[in-house]
Amino acid sequence: MKDPEIMGDGVNRRLDLIKDHLSPKDAPSSIDEAYEKSEWKDTLDTVKGRRNKNRQPDNNNHGYVRQKTQGKLWVRERIIALVDKQTFREIGSTAGNAKYDEKGKALDYTPANFISGTAKVNQRDVVIAADDFSIRAGHADGAVWGKSLYTEQLARKLKIPLIRLIDGSSGGGSVTLALKNGTYLPPLIGMHDSIASLSEIPVVAAALGPTVGLGAARATLTHFSVMASKVGSLFAAGPPVVANATYETVTKQELGGALLHTSNGTIDNLVETEEECFEQIRQFLSYLPNNTTKLPPRGTQNDIVDRCDDRLLDIIPKRRQRSYQVREILELVLDQGSWFEIGERWGEGAVCGFGRLNGYAVGILAFDCSKTGSVISTAGSQKFRRHIDLCEVFGLPIVNFADYAGFTIGTKAEKEATIRYGSTLIAALYQGDVPYFSVVLRKVFGVAGAAFVDNRIPNMRVAWPSGDWGSLPLEGGIYAAYKRELDAAGENRNKLYESILAQFEAVRSPVRTAENFDIPEIIDPRHTRPILCDWVRLMYENILPGRLEKVKVNGPKILYRP
Repeated sequence: MKDPEIMGDGVNRRLDLIKDHLSPKDAPSSIDEAYEKSEWKDTLDTVKGRRNKNRQPDNNNHGYVRQKTQGKLWVRERIIALVDKQTFREIGSTAGNAKYDEKGKALDYTPANFISGTAKVNQRDVVIAADDFSIRAGHADGAVWGKSLYTEQLARKLKIPLIRLIDGSSGGGSVTLALKNGTYLPPLIGMHDSIASLSEIPVVAAALGPTVGLGAARATLTHFSVMASKVGSLFAAGPPVVANATYETVTKQELGGALLHTSNGTIDNLVETEEECFEQIRQFLSYLPNNTTKLPPRGTQNDIVDRCDDRLLDIIPKRRQRSYQVREILELVLDQGSWFEIGERWGEGAVCGFGRLNGYAVGILAFDCSKTGSVISTAGSQKFRRHIDLCEVFGLPIVNFADYAGFTIGTKAEKEATIRYGSTLIAALYQGDVPYFSVVLRKVFGVAGAAFVDNRIPNMRVAWPSGDWGSLPLEGGIYAAYKRELDAAGENRNKLYESILAQFEAVRSPVRTAENFDIPEIIDPRHTRPILCDWVRLMYENILPGRLEKVKVNGPKILYRP
């Protein structure tokens, strides 16, 4: 085998990099005379030996060779790629499983397959929890379970973000444990802390290999998850267990590959490589505070507040049946380069993410009308609800770019319990109290549309001249309201329909609504950014500090449920 990542100069360069990055002070340049004379030298030598063994891969180990031949980074290479240089401080650096003889001499020692510690990411403190798949595939019989529990509790105590790099079962069960102590009722030690953290600190995960059982739960019990398509997969149980239980013969990718789980909402974002996973994690965390008692951090103010882009003026076609690209609107209104989408591949048209306005972080709700005609499905309701809760827990003001024709209808919608999940979305909109601003782009119809633009007192909202609203979409509503007349018209049915539609068109203009002050302003689309920048400044300066004080006293109003 001639793989430069495993053999020869390549691995030596990697070992030097790891040593310099993770333990720059462990290798003194000259002999430490005081150390050599210390009565504790033997113990310290043992500790240093264990630590050095843990920090260097065994090039002849089957697990490590498998890791590299599958194109995956070793666990410590992942930490190097993610965190700021020389900021990782390991916790439990000598933990592992040892065998001793009758005199207490160590006969064999295997490092724990879980690495943890504190570090900085973009100069912000974080806690790292990383699986080492090269040792017992991350199973519990290769772990020191106390490390994982301590790591979860530490992040919660320090009130700083927790990053999970998951590869394997993440300390989950293995039948080999029964050989030591017999079978047992499976526990979920530390799950109380893991669940509670979701309402207190940002928790993110990257699926960097087969993510199985407990590992799959740890990947999804987060605020944000990302998977590397080249190496990632996720399932409740792996192919061998599935084959025994359901007689299905499947590969890891067929069972739970990245394309599957980023299209059903199990995993938020899809990227190709592990390095891209780390970049997505850095981006996501940049919008959130360290914990719920802090304001979201303000980014750089590198865009003009009163920038008015002429492309916005006609970006929505006059003909209502034609679609447009809502993401282009977001990119033109938000600070340049600040749009970060979450869950692009699922949700049937629901568009969620983060952005900045004059550096201030905001949550974004919108709809891709080219997908399902602006109607909200079960999946869309779930996606919107989750994102609203995320913004609520961490205090991000929400900007809603409204184009909602209502919930999906028909037999498929009824089978999928759309109104049940839609009602949960409505509850999330009305239970929240983060600042909320609606820009009505086009449609606002029915219960769904109403909930998105009428959930605060007072409702802060403006509309573009393309605004179109009512209890029901006009075209379908005419068929419902004038059914008897249309049925009686016989051959003149279409002519009567067009006549009725023409009457309504005369009063359909959003200007009529503004005359009644049901919409405060009809604005030139080019002025959207200046209006939003001014609004978000007012919220950060006047509303969010007072809201934060209430959170500090009473805790978060919304408990986050992924």
